[in-house]
This record gives sequence, C-alpha cells and structure tokens, in this order.
Amino acid sequence: MKRFSWLGAYVALYLVFIYLPIALIPLFSFNDAVQAAFPLKGFTLAWYQNLWNNDALKSSLLTSVEVGAAAASIATLCGTSIAYAEIIGSSKLARLISGLARLPILIPGVIIGIALLIVVNIIALGPSRLAIVIGHVLVALPTTVMVLRGRFASIPRTIAEAAQDLGAKDATVFFRIMLPLALSAIASAFLLAFLTSFDEFIVAFFLSGTEPTLPLYIWSQLRFPKSLPMVMALGSSVLALSIIIVAISEILRRKDRSLALTTSH
Repeated sequence: MKRFSWLGAYVALYLVFIYLPIALIPLFSFNDAVQAAFPLKGFTLAWYQNLWNNDALKSSLLTSVEVGAAAASIATLCGTSIAYAEIIGSSKLARLISGLARLPILIPGVIIGIALLIVVNIIALGPSRLAIVIGHVLVALPTTVMVLRGRFASIPRTIAEAAQDLGAKDATVFFRIMLPLALSAIASAFLLAFLTSFDEFIVAFFLSGTEPTLPLYIWSQLRFPKSLPMVMALGSSVLALSIIIVAISEILRRKDRSLALTTSH
C-alpha cells in the first residue's frame, strides 16, 4: 500500500487552484447562455461566430498584432546586441547595460506605466500606438536579454577565437558565425517578446490613445454583462494562440539546446 504523499497532494491542489479557473473559460465559451454558471444550457458556437462580425474587436486585434510585431522586433534586436556585448565583450559597461535592461522585470507594471506616461507627455508624444510600442519594448526587453544571454554563453569561445586567429574581424565573427548559431534562440526570444506584448495590459492601459489593444478591448467589454460570452470566446482564442506560440518557442529552445551541446563537443 502506497503511503500518502503530502508533496503530491500539494502539487495537485496547486494545479487545481491555478488551472481550474482557466479551464472554466473555454468551457463556458461553448455554453448556450449569457451567464457563466452551472448547469450548462447546451453547446453553441454562436459566441465564436460573433467574433468575426465585430469590427471593433478586429481593429483592436490588428493593433495588438502590429504593436507586438514592432515591439518584439526592436526588443529582440536590442536584446541580441546587449547579450552579445555582455557575454563576448565582458566589459563592465556591457554588464551594467545588461543589468539595466533586465531591471524592468522587477519593477511593477503600474510604476512603469505611470513613468512612461509622464515621459511621453513631456516629449509631446502623448498616449498613442507609438507610445505603447515604446512601453512594450521596455517590458519585453528583459525576456530577450535573458534568453539570448544563455545562448551566447553556451557557444564555446574557442569558435570565435579560432575565427579571429584566421583573420576574421569582429563583424564577420558576429554575422557569419555567432548569429547563425544563435538563430533559433533569436526566433524563440522574438516569439516570447511578441507574446509578452500581445498579452500586456497595464502599460497599454496608461499609454493607449484612441487605438486600444486587444486586452484593453476585452477589459472594456466586461462592463456589459451581455458581452461576457463573447469575451470568454475571445479569451479562449487568445489562450489557444498563446499556447501555440509558447509551444513553438519551446521547440526552438530545445533545438537550440541540442545545437549548443553539438557545438560544445
């Protein structure tokens, strides 16, 4: 007879506490009733069909995709440069810049949102789509730096040193050797940065003008009880998209780890 495991019970309770509320959203999104309550009234796809007929939702979705793509591109570019300079350059200035780039992950989103709102007003930019992109670059940058630091650190320094001994300049070493070896990690960092921007709410709340992102649109619809089923259908769609992006990112990360093990031998 197996002994009762407190650790197993704790893990089970933890998983139920975290994931059961999330699982209820897709469940109620197929329920043929406005209220999210048991017993279920029946199966329907009407709430998902309504998503395609909502122009405001499409506009906010397009804004989120454009902002996410721009913010992820800039954050990945900056993250690659910062991580490479820290790991390969190994100067005090590079380590300081890398530390500052990772610092926003420790700062509450409300503080970042208020601070950026003050800044964009001072420079006469004001709340706008560009302001959201700037804010999301700040939020996504720590993720890209941490992912790419790990990748560049796993590449043996002897590869770059051998290329330099053969006459390759620093730019050649970076673009022809280090960058291809880190390509999977760069793609993974881009996807995680895009997901961070796509799901981000607090900073966008402070910096959005007349073009709300998708999380802001969802939040605005919660004021109307009749919109709740459509919001749950939308939330389920976003959840599915997030899982797909994370899965692709994880596949790229595992592929990158395998490549790192190969290059280290």
